[in-house]
Amino acid sequence: MSVNPMAYETQFFGFTPQTCMLRVYIAFQDYLFEVMLVVESVILKKLDGFPNCKISPLQIRKSTEKFLLFMKEHFDKLFSKMEEVLLQLVLSIPSNVLLPEDKVHEQYPYSKEEFQALQDEIHQLQQQYRAEASAGQALQAELEEQKAVQAELEKILQWFDGLENISREHGTSNFKESFAFLTHNCKKLQNVLKDVEEKSKRIKKHDQLL
Repeated sequence: MSVNPMAYETQFFGFTPQTCMLRVYIAFQDYLFEVMLVVESVILKKLDGFPNCKISPLQIRKSTEKFLLFMKEHFDKLFSKMEEVLLQLVLSIPSNVLLPEDKVHEQYPYSKEEFQALQDEIHQLQQQYRAEASAGQALQAELEEQKAVQAELEKILQWFDGLENISREHGTSNFKESFAFLTHNCKKLQNVLKDVEEKSKRIKKHDQLL
């Protein structure tokens, strides 16, 4: 059997030409075996009509096998020639013929060097795309962080606006005075809170003694 891969023919036919020839060979061989069995059975039937014949079925089988071996040797030689002709003239695609799906290669021919350069360029573009995508994600994260900071700043501005309104309600328009006023009130609240906590502790101790 031929060892030529015949990849282009395989692409066109959907099977390797060598596989096709192997199946044809097996089919012919099986048919040859079947024919020899039929011939053997016919001979055995003919011998039944001659009771004085001294040829045994075992001798007929040996003769059949010998003849089969002779036929197979000649068949292999003939098939080898037939395979060579079929692979060259029937199951092969001429070197100057392009399949329809490969016409694009004729329109846009590339050498190995050009193809490798194109592959390198594609690889470089892929790396650039990944880098830009990563940078985009980083910018998106930074934007989200800026939005959070902006929200906090807006809360602080609202707090200052509220502080300014409270200052106006108490007759103070100066920010320092307002801040001092709030600080004073905070200290008062802290003192009240301490006083409440001390009274709470005293009450708890009193309840425990009871």
